[in-house]
Amino acid sequence: MDRRDFLKSAAVAGLGMALPGTYNLLLPQVEAAEKTDLVVARGASPSKTTLAAMNAMGGIKRFISRGDIVVVKPNIGWDRTPEYAANTNPEVVATLVRLCYEAGAKKVKVFDYPVNDARRCYKQSGIADAARAAGAEVSFVDERKFKDVRINGMALKSWPLYKDILETDKIINVPIAKTHGLATLTLGMKNWMGVMGGWRSRLHHRIDENLVDVSRAIKPTLVVLDAVRILTASGPQGGDLDDVKKLDTIIVGTDQVAVDAYGATLFGMKGADLGYVKLGHEVGLGTMNLSRLKIRKIHL
Repeated sequence: MDRRDFLKSAAVAGLGMALPGTYNLLLPQVEAAEKTDLVVARGASPSKTTLAAMNAMGGIKRFISRGDIVVVKPNIGWDRTPEYAANTNPEVVATLVRLCYEAGAKKVKVFDYPVNDARRCYKQSGIADAARAAGAEVSFVDERKFKDVRINGMALKSWPLYKDILETDKIINVPIAKTHGLATLTLGMKNWMGVMGGWRSRLHHRIDENLVDVSRAIKPTLVVLDAVRILTASGPQGGDLDDVKKLDTIIVGTDQVAVDAYGATLFGMKGADLGYVKLGHEVGLGTMNLSRLKIRKIHL
């Protein structure tokens, strides 16, 4: 059974989830969640908003099975604290880790290949502490674990990818929405650069084709786009709080192109304004036509 068939046949998971010692949130009944393509949830608490978004998609058990090894892949690229919106919100990451364990995951791994010093990025972002507290295995990228993978894409014929992303059961991609000097915006598809080895600066040449190529090679179970805070200028590193806009929003979907297309709207753009989204749509990776999608919106 392929993933599309699985999603169509999966039972809609239950109502509210209570995470022992941390959450006690009764979430509303979801009708026909299997028909929902995207969930857009807004609320003051990143953890409760993430829970509500996941529930509206049918619940974590729709995607994560007992015994799974899961990679939760945030953006931990920069030596910045959470208020600067350079890295994924740590509460969102921790909530997803806990939910995976609630679904019976055997192990949840959290890692990224930062641009700045890895130890400082992991600490300053708040992600290492939050993910470990939730039970995740948090590790620094080991450069010996990159494996050359045949991609046969438009621009990438092969590229070293991280072994732990290739040999896991499920992947939850958890990017933050922010501007990027070259790609215009960095969202879900751009977040895969954190599992790519080699000379990554070379990827900036033909970046749209490269992002689509790697996104075809790595297929996430879920994309959870963090828009609790978005970085509206000086991305991807930021450093000025005046460039940060608080939206208190989480977007969840299974289609990488659709999630990034919706992410573009947070910045007053359309998916077609982003080269990699338009190209991903054209080659059949996903759809950028939001008007054709069932989008469920929740305001807590």
